[in-house]
Amino acid sequence: MKSSLISRLNRIEGQVRGIKGMIEKDAYCDDVLNQIASAQAAMNSVSKLLLESHMKSCLINRIQAGEMEVVDELLKTIEKMMK
Repeated sequence: MKSSLISRLNRIEGQVRGIKGMIEKDAYCDDVLNQIASAQAAMNSVSKLLLESHMKSCLINRIQAGEMEVVDELLKTIEKMMK
């Protein structure tokens, strides 16, 4: 899982560098906006994978340990993700 996330983030990092290059070269705004949308979608995909992993492992472990405050923590995090 970790290596998959790192690989995805490396690709996103490349996308962002490409977007910066497009802006430096005065690329057509619509093309830049489409690349930004693509990078944002890729970041959302990483977030979803990490959230799923967190819920299936960290969250369950902490609830089983009696740390119920982790539910409120997760709800706040999801709220931030939805903005």
